[in-house]
Amino acid sequence: MFKLRSSLLQAGLMLLITVPFASAQNEWKVKNTFHLGGEGGWDYVTVDAPEHRIFVTRSTHTMAISTDSGKVLGDIPGQTRSHGVAIVPRLGRGFITDGGGSGSIVVFDLKTYAVLGKIPTMPDSDGIIYDAKSDRVLAVSGDGGALMTFKPDIDPKNGKIDPPIALGGSPEFLATDGAGKVFVNIEDKDVVAVVDLHSRKVIARWPVKPAGHPVGMAIDAPHHRLFIGARNPQKLVVMNTETGSIEAAIPIGAGVDATAFDNGQAFASCGDGTLTVSGETNGKWDAQQVLKTAAGARTMGFDHANHRIYLPTAELEPATTGRPKPKPGTFMILEAGR
Repeated sequence: MFKLRSSLLQAGLMLLITVPFASAQNEWKVKNTFHLGGEGGWDYVTVDAPEHRIFVTRSTHTMAISTDSGKVLGDIPGQTRSHGVAIVPRLGRGFITDGGGSGSIVVFDLKTYAVLGKIPTMPDSDGIIYDAKSDRVLAVSGDGGALMTFKPDIDPKNGKIDPPIALGGSPEFLATDGAGKVFVNIEDKDVVAVVDLHSRKVIARWPVKPAGHPVGMAIDAPHHRLFIGARNPQKLVVMNTETGSIEAAIPIGAGVDATAFDNGQAFASCGDGTLTVSGETNGKWDAQQVLKTAAGARTMGFDHANHRIYLPTAELEPATTGRPKPKPGTFMILEAGR
């Protein structure tokens, strides 16, 4: 009996020791900080996992950064107000939306980082992705209220985009299901516009209520879900891509700008210095962890191959009005992982 009780006690002690440890192993943590400096703000982050690099737009230029060393691999000049990057590795090309002036998309070489040309687009060219299924680069124009498309092998000096698709509002970011549908956040209308690429028309508009001002978007296409970061009120909305129904609206931090989905979890990066990690338990979505990052870390790039998150920010001056200004030379990338 003593031996049995002793064995049970040891088993209980081991359970108490191992369960918290296992839980801690599943938590996300900031593992590295890459101090880079350089001029400009920051916007979207695009991950090129096979080449171990990320692309970060910096207002007038775009940096390619090694995720192994944190060193700058290349710096692509010539932008007025850069927003996002899409890459097409099979063609060795990258595309940068430049929202300045009348709008353009900068085409560059993925190996040399040399600018190949500029394609005229529309004012406030912003979110951009590549849809492999349709073999189209997809970008939105905030001021023009349109979805823009073109083939990635476009002539970088003389090429023209396809006729734009009117969205009926100011778009922010987008996602595609790989089956002909594009989902676009319409920030000023508090809806998601659903575009059919075959007919090139908006076929539905789905409200994001009880949230508002949708900005970040990610998709879990196999399970028919969108993950939408909204600012007013501050929520991570889980939306069904077949019906537009809202499955959950999870409270998040202030100033969200990007969302991601990976391995059953959804992520929302917020400018208040938090990263909310959400998951589904027994059919219900809720927040599983709120990771403290750094003030200003509102956007992110997700490395799905290595399960790493890259969040750009800088040391910030005390806010007076509007968005706090970064201190010169303090730009950095936070790397988070389990």
